[in-house]
Amino acid sequence: MELFRDIRKILRVPLVARAFFIVLLIGAFLVGNLLGYKNKSPLYSLTHLQNKENNTVKDSVDLEPLWKAWGILNDKFVAATTTDVIAEQDKLWGAIEGLAASFGDPYTVFMPPAEAKIFETEIAGHFDGVGMEVGIKNDTLTVIAPIKGNPAERAGVLAGDKILKIDETETFGLSVEEAVGIIRGEKGTSVKLTLLRDDEKGPFELTLVRDVITIPNVETKNRSDGVFVIELRSFSAVSPDLFRNALKEFVDAKSDKLILDLRGNPGGYLEAAVDMASWFLPAGKVIVSEDFGENRRPLDYKSKGYDIFTDKLNFVILVDQGSASASEILAGALQEHGVATLIGGRTYGKGSVQELISVTKDTNLKVTIARWLTPQGHSISDGGIKPNIELARTAEDFETKKDPQFDAAIQYLLKADK
Repeated sequence: MELFRDIRKILRVPLVARAFFIVLLIGAFLVGNLLGYKNKSPLYSLTHLQNKENNTVKDSVDLEPLWKAWGILNDKFVAATTTDVIAEQDKLWGAIEGLAASFGDPYTVFMPPAEAKIFETEIAGHFDGVGMEVGIKNDTLTVIAPIKGNPAERAGVLAGDKILKIDETETFGLSVEEAVGIIRGEKGTSVKLTLLRDDEKGPFELTLVRDVITIPNVETKNRSDGVFVIELRSFSAVSPDLFRNALKEFVDAKSDKLILDLRGNPGGYLEAAVDMASWFLPAGKVIVSEDFGENRRPLDYKSKGYDIFTDKLNFVILVDQGSASASEILAGALQEHGVATLIGGRTYGKGSVQELISVTKDTNLKVTIARWLTPQGHSISDGGIKPNIELARTAEDFETKKDPQFDAAIQYLLKADK
């Protein structure tokens, strides 16, 4: 049985060294929505708003109501206490925040100085937190995925949990960035989350103790039944090299049965997803398309053509509602090209592209500029990726350490021999 086309490729394909970039939300990744820079990830590129024409407003828009409201508020408003002082600059930031919010997109937000500073700190990756990624789903602050081995996971937080309160602050109307500012904090301090879970009767509380966040990346296991397992927990700058090494282990194991576990993986670098998909696809095959709507023509990201495996490879990818962004790009591409069978839960559905623009030296505007489409033109944001075999893992399964999704993947691969 010829499983490999040319395994020498796995040893000789050069991977460009990149600066190690990790985006953390609350001591974790921001995935769905703070996952890198554009052209290096599905979400961000740093640009500067230097063209004055970009600040103009269409002639058809009458700004008189804005200035009238500004004047009324300045003339009439009385603070609840004598200690409340509202700076003129804060009024401007609030107006821009409202403008961004009017687009109805949870990923299009204005970041005033305090939030912009938090964002920059998260990009650097040097801070303490609880280790989970959150996003806005159906207008509710929702856990995309707890990061393995960190406080959120240890406390029992699960993907899909809705966060109703952070300490005593209700989350309705909060942006992800505002929630980050409340949840993150110094190591050893605690934060209380009020959560709502689909299979629970009502809200419940968990207290999380903040810690230094560690980010697991790739883990491998060569099982005695001949199934080789790769657990991929992020798409960081070093992930392509680590994945390449994991595939080399798989080759050395002389197995034809592979499980790639992307559950709870909130994504990261687009380049990492493209590089990983290239091990399984011929050169030129579309992995994902960046659709800009009517603004300009779509941009296709294609396989680099490492393509070392034949059709004798038996391949399962595990996904769930914590699989987002780059995870969805990789899983969707390999599913639609017929390379892998997806087992588990429907993915998160984070398929929009954000650009980070500097408005002033200490404020940023994050704007959705495009959406990700699978090779067959499916919008990832439209309900995520549906597995070939849809199977849930319940809260009770987590508590009893049962994993019906993984068990189903093993059974599927072992039947391939029969």
